[in-house]
Amino acid sequence: MKKFAITGVAGYIAPRHLQAIKETGNDLVAALDIHDSVGILDRYFPNTSFFAEFERFERHLERLKREGKAIDYLSICAPNFLHDAHIRLALRTGADAICEKPIVLNPWNLDALEEIENETGHKVYNILQLREHEAIKQLKNKVEKENKQTKHEIILTYITSRGIWYDFSWKGAIEKSGGVATNIGVHFFDMLGWIFGKVQTNKLYLKEKRRVSGYLEFENANVRWYLSLEKSDLPEEAVKEGKPTFRSLLLDGEEFQFSQGFTDLHTKVYESILEGKGFGIKDARQSIEIVHEIRNKDAEKNIENPHPMLTI
Repeated sequence: MKKFAITGVAGYIAPRHLQAIKETGNDLVAALDIHDSVGILDRYFPNTSFFAEFERFERHLERLKREGKAIDYLSICAPNFLHDAHIRLALRTGADAICEKPIVLNPWNLDALEEIENETGHKVYNILQLREHEAIKQLKNKVEKENKQTKHEIILTYITSRGIWYDFSWKGAIEKSGGVATNIGVHFFDMLGWIFGKVQTNKLYLKEKRRVSGYLEFENANVRWYLSLEKSDLPEEAVKEGKPTFRSLLLDGEEFQFSQGFTDLHTKVYESILEGKGFGIKDARQSIEIVHEIRNKDAEKNIENPHPMLTI
């Protein structure tokens, strides 16, 4: 049984991590969040030591280490801008880090973390759970085996409606979340790169606080993508069904279905990490470079390959 600690335990994604730790037969010994609405711990690990101050949490981990009870892993579910610091805490405490995406906001942060990995002998893992999705793995295998002379044509659309609160939370602050492309798009960009290879072209056609759209060319695919937080962008069928989110990936004109099968992906990632596998800094690098470039460039005026939403 491995000993875990977690940061951001009151957040949206934390229950997936708590479930994964539980289902893999391990123990959670410490948890951190500045918010104290953490009753979710009763469902999984009621005896966990909880801290609302980072300093006390850090001190507790140091004490456990001195007493020979050091944690083995630190699961990081905190806001994006805190990932880098929390990863460093894990490595310096003698633990491996398991971090939600985006692993960091800037590519150069990855360089520094790789140096600390080498110094400490501990590893940084990233939750890239779409790589564990069965339909996506099957598509990757298909692409690798085919002898296609032309690139696949993809239209990616992801609309997840968010209220006014979003703009006033850390997610709405680009310096903390990285913006829309980073916060809700990075896992799609990672998936596309994992399947279709190295990115060759990165163009941005729309750049708003709650909408972004552009064009990515990979080794084996051309991707027109559109990401939005606006409810008004939802297609009519989603509105009629009362669905706040719409996800679509058209692959060569046909809908690629991967809407199901998400419930246990975090557990699969944890199982892989505990087996000595898992996805590390090298795996995460390309998607971080993509979203960093999107964040720091202006939208182009000459649009050559627009997403259909831009032509409506």
